Amino acid sequence: MKRAIRIGTRGSKLALWQAYHVADLLKAKGLDSEIVIIETKGDKILDVSIAKIGSKGVFTEELEEQLTSGAIDIAVHSAKDMQSRLPKGFEIIAFTEREKVNDIILSHQVDINYKDPSRPLLLGTSSTRRVSTLRHFYPHIKTVEVRGNLQTRIAKMESGACDALLLAFAGAHRMGYDHMIRHELSIEEFTPAVGQGSVAIESSVNLDSDLKLKITEACHHAETGNRLMAERSYLRVLEGGCSIPVFALASMVNGKLQLKGGIVSLDGKQRIVHKVIGRPEEAKQLGEQLADLVIASGGDKILKDIKSALKK
Repeated sequence: MKRAIRIGTRGSKLALWQAYHVADLLKAKGLDSEIVIIETKGDKILDVSIAKIGSKGVFTEELEEQLTSGAIDIAVHSAKDMQSRLPKGFEIIAFTEREKVNDIILSHQVDINYKDPSRPLLLGTSSTRRVSTLRHFYPHIKTVEVRGNLQTRIAKMESGACDALLLAFAGAHRMGYDHMIRHELSIEEFTPAVGQGSVAIESSVNLDSDLKLKITEACHHAETGNRLMAERSYLRVLEGGCSIPVFALASMVNGKLQLKGGIVSLDGKQRIVHKVIGRPEEAKQLGEQLADLVIASGGDKILKDIKSALKK
């Protein structure tokens, strides 16, 4: 009798949505699976910002321990939570088809207007990229650190912690909160985090090769894979984790892979953006090319300043 594929996941509603989505993709190809819930450091420590915890593996480390022990076959993550360099012994074997990538403003209040400087607005977010981008384009907006799963953040907002939340569309949409989305933000201003909108499937390099191939064939979306390979290649050169406000978005335009990305200083005063275009099979090189452009334009100094500020 065939053993079910054991899918490791965090226990939040959104993480479980992702795990069941992968289970459905496997089922469509005749593969049985079971869900194994694992708590991570990022789930346990909610009173400290991710930048202070340390961004490497904050949502993935415990899952990787279970992959090593063989307690699970694959781990399912938001692609944007994945480190740009995986620890030795692990690999990403699939990226699911990407959801809409935009950031959004979500609120129980219907009249949120983020463009009006005369109206005070307090936005909740745990992302340095979003805070720095706000400081650049909308310096009148104040922010407050709001962490936890989506339901916890919404409860904090409704109890008065902030007027609205700044989030990824994908999570809000998957959890059925479309009716609370007040604004969908422009990707020109709020270029998303690397990988935003896709689900990544990670395995040990020692996973049975036949099983690995079956999982990849069932779950991997080729265009999304090319796009994310370019973005992650960019992130790898800059060594940007969750605590560094770097951003990149790859798109397919007339058969070409277009990668646009950059970095913004913590105070929002400097924002460097570049764009490169090439063939889909050049995804990795495009990421490196973009990183070189950003670094040469002053990105190296911004990175140095950010890393020294985060150590304080």
